Amino acid sequence: MNGPHDLGGRPGFGPVQPEADAPVFHAGWEERALGLTLCAGALGLWTLDESRHARESLPTETYLNSSYYEIWILGLEALLLRHGLVSPEELSGSAPPAPAAPHGILAADRVPATLARGGPSDRAIDTPPRFRAGDRVRARVLDTRGHNRLPRYVQGRIGTVEADRGGFVFPDANAHGRGEAPQRLYTVVFAAQDLWGPEADPADAVSVDAWESYLEPA
Repeated sequence: MNGPHDLGGRPGFGPVQPEADAPVFHAGWEERALGLTLCAGALGLWTLDESRHARESLPTETYLNSSYYEIWILGLEALLLRHGLVSPEELSGSAPPAPAAPHGILAADRVPATLARGGPSDRAIDTPPRFRAGDRVRARVLDTRGHNRLPRYVQGRIGTVEADRGGFVFPDANAHGRGEAPQRLYTVVFAAQDLWGPEADPADAVSVDAWESYLEPA
C-alpha cells in the first residue's frame, strides 16, 4: 500500500538523523503502548499483517504528525473498534467500559516465553520457483488500495534476483482475512542509479525481499 509510511526514496523529508545514545523508550507511556499492543495481539483476533495495515491506513496528516508509538496506539484503537472489543463511546470516554468478553489473557509470567517464541512466517511450499538467481526481473506497479510490502521506489524498476528464500506467508492476503496464501520470496538487488538516476553512487545497490507475485520477467 502506497501510504504515508512508505517514505523510502521520497524527497522533501530531509536526511535521517539518528539520535545519539537514544533510550529504548522516551517516556513511560511508550512502554505501555508497546505492552498493550503485544497483549492485544496475543488475543489472536488479528494477524501481524492486519496490525501493520491498521497503522499504515491512518490518514496521511495524522501519520506524519504522530510519533512512532502514537502511531501504534492509533492503529491499536482501529483494531479494537474493528473487532468489537470496544465501542467508539468507550474509546472517547463518553461511556463507561462494558464488561470484557472472555478472551485469552497474556499473563506476565508468560511474556518472556511468548516473545522468545516469536511468530515465524516461513512456510513449506511445493510449487517450483518462477525465477532463479541471476534472472532480471521488473517489480510490478501494485494496486494502492490494499496492503503490500513492496517499496514504492522499486515499483516499475528492473533488478536482479540474488536468491530464492522459499515460501513465506503472503502479507497482502493475510492482512485482509484471506488466509496465509504462502508464496516464494526472492531477494532482488536494484542498482542505485536504476532507482534514482545517474547522480546516485554507481557503487550503491538496494536489496529488497519481494514475493513472487510482485515480480515479472524483465
